[in-house]
Amino acid sequence: MAAMSLSELDEDTVRSMAIGAVFSDFGGKINSLDFHRTDDLLVTASEDDSVRLYDIANAKLLKSTYHKKHGAEQICFTHHPSSVICSSKYNLDSSGESLRYLSMYDNRCLRYFKGHKERIVSLCMSPVNDSFMSGSLDHTARIWDLRVNACQGILHLRGRPTVAYDQQGLVFAVAMEGGAIKLFDSRSYDKGPFDTFLVGGDTAEVCNIKFSNDGKSMLLTTTNNNIYILDAYGGEKRFGFSVEPSPNTNVEATFTPDGQYVISGSGDGSLQAWNINLAKEVASWNSHIGVATCLKWAPRRAMFVAASTALTFWIPNTTTDPGSRDAVGEAPAPAPAPA
Repeated sequence: MAAMSLSELDEDTVRSMAIGAVFSDFGGKINSLDFHRTDDLLVTASEDDSVRLYDIANAKLLKSTYHKKHGAEQICFTHHPSSVICSSKYNLDSSGESLRYLSMYDNRCLRYFKGHKERIVSLCMSPVNDSFMSGSLDHTARIWDLRVNACQGILHLRGRPTVAYDQQGLVFAVAMEGGAIKLFDSRSYDKGPFDTFLVGGDTAEVCNIKFSNDGKSMLLTTTNNNIYILDAYGGEKRFGFSVEPSPNTNVEATFTPDGQYVISGSGDGSLQAWNINLAKEVASWNSHIGVATCLKWAPRRAMFVAASTALTFWIPNTTTDPGSRDAVGEAPAPAPAPA
């Protein structure tokens, strides 16, 4: 599978997305995944306590490491292509080692970060410096620096906090109880939020936030299976839709790099694509893996990945007419790619 470079996306290209490779060489489900911003790399954290590094240009597994003592739950790249931040799943009360800075190159832990007392449910790296943020079920969001063990800032919040930086690293968003989204200046967050948005009438907790690359839009996924696109400046709801529920499972949604389309999972095992400017669905596919709990579009490629108990790479199907069933992902899934 050769990944295509990202050009201007259109509806035909989005509609033609189909599975190009499948990996199922891990145990259980994938808990989280992340693309590197500038290199063709993907990292995953799985229920079998493994962290795996993939070359996305060639759909190749590069490295697997296991973390049986701490587990592997939330994961994100640092700026270095072989370094990641990973949240712990086990022994949080006793060790307090809730986050680890890991080198995938030589399988070393470069630094532990202590502070959170319960599971971390949200993790993101600043796009411009060594700061990163975590949100935990202990009702705090914490700000860290890769170079320092100690927490650099803490926000005490109600409910489940979800965190995200905008693409310029100037602003971060924190979602909290009651559907409230608070925006902070990342250089002076101690002064409190400079704006607060409410997702009109929906008080469900937000389980995922993403900013579009141009910074104009914000994508929210809630625990009651609603997906919203907000204006990132004024907070107005531009578009919203609901997906099928799945018990005890939160689905993920993702912007395309041009910010014009949103791809989402659904509780019925499908994937859906929406044109957010026209507020219409443009494609629907069978995911072939059940409910896709992890879903992200690659920053620089015409590719997205969807994951559950298998990891699927989706690329434009250039060999089939876009109007056919095969071109919209209804073809049988290929055999798993070799590890």
